[in-house]
Amino acid sequence: MIYLDYNATALMKPAVIEEMTRVMNIGGNPSSVHSLGRGAKTIMEQARQTIAQVINCRPQKIIFTGGGTEANNIALKSTGMDHIITTTTEHDSILGIKDNFEGSVEYLTVDEKGQISPEDLQKALEDCPKNTLVSIMLTNNETGVVQDIKTLVEITHEAGALFHTDAIQALGKIPVDFRDLSVDMMSFSAHKLSGPQGVGALVALEKIDIQSIIFGGGQEVGRRSGTENLAGIAGFGKAAGLVPENLNIMEKLGFYRDHIEQEISNHAPDVIFYGATSKRLPNTSTILMPGVSSETQVMAFDLDGICVSSGSACASGKVKPSHVVSAMGASEEQALSTIRVSLGWNTTEQDVDAFITAWKKLYDRKKK
Repeated sequence: MIYLDYNATALMKPAVIEEMTRVMNIGGNPSSVHSLGRGAKTIMEQARQTIAQVINCRPQKIIFTGGGTEANNIALKSTGMDHIITTTTEHDSILGIKDNFEGSVEYLTVDEKGQISPEDLQKALEDCPKNTLVSIMLTNNETGVVQDIKTLVEITHEAGALFHTDAIQALGKIPVDFRDLSVDMMSFSAHKLSGPQGVGALVALEKIDIQSIIFGGGQEVGRRSGTENLAGIAGFGKAAGLVPENLNIMEKLGFYRDHIEQEISNHAPDVIFYGATSKRLPNTSTILMPGVSSETQVMAFDLDGICVSSGSACASGKVKPSHVVSAMGASEEQALSTIRVSLGWNTTEQDVDAFITAWKKLYDRKKK
C-alpha cells in the first residue's frame, strides 16, 4: 500500500518502536518508590525533557495525556473559564465544547483562505467575561492552513484573556516554539509525529489552575491522575527527538505536494485546492474532484493501493460534508467531494506519481 494519510496518523519510525520495546521489557510504575519504579520515573522525565527542548518550554509545563483530544478537552474544561472563543474550522475535540460546557461559547468564522481575521477576534473580546479562553489551532488538520498565532495571542492578552492553541498537526511539520508564540496552553499528540497512538500532552503555564477531570492518584502534579503510559511516553519522547529530522524533509514534501497540484491542475481545470493561497503545511493538500463523492474517491484509491482520507480521521465513518471547507465557502456538494492527501517521512516520488495517475484515471472515468 502507498500511504498518503500522515495527518490521520504518521507511520511509526523504527527507532520509536525499538525504544518502546526496550521500555516495555524494563517495566515499572513511575509512581513506585523502589528501584524499578525510580528507573521508570527517570525514563518518563527524560522523555518530558526531550519534548520540552524541542518546543522550547520548561519540562514542568508538560502534562502527559491519553492523546490530543484529551489535551484539548483539559484545556477547555479544566481551567475554570466562563467563556470560550474558538473557530468554525477546529478539530471536533474543540468544536464539541458547546455541548459539554456550562459557560458560553462563541465561534469565529474564517475567510475563503481559511484565515481568522484579527479584527474579528478583537471585536469578540471587547465585551467578553473576565474568565475567557481563546482556542485557535496553529495548523488546520484538513487543509494545513497556518494561522498567525502570534498576532492573535497579542490581541487576546491585551484583552486579559488566555490563549490555547491546538498544535497537534504542526509539530514535526513546521517549527513550533512555545515561548516564541507566547501562548498559555498548547496541545500535542504523539501519533501525528511518528510516535505511538494513545499518548499526547498539554503544555500549560504553571500559573494556570488546572482541575483534573480524571481523579485518583494525583499524577502529573495533580493535573491528570492515572498511571502514566510509560512505553507510550518513551515513544513520544523518541519521536520528539526526531523532529529536526522530520523538518529537514519538509522541503522535499512541499515539492511533492506542489507537483501533485500542478499535474492535477493541468489535467483538470475545474479542480480546487482548498487553502492553496494561504501559508500551509508543506505535506498537505485538500483536493476537490467535482462530481465525485469523497467516499467514492477514498474507495477507488484504496482499490488502487493508495491510502488517502476524506478529512479528519476522528470523523471516519461519518458521511457528511467537511466542516472545514464548508466554513471556507464551499457548497455542500463541494464539501462532499474533497479528499485530503498528506505526505510523510517515507513518501517517495514513485508514490506521488502513482497517486497522480490514479487521480487522473478516476477523474477521466467520471467525465466519460
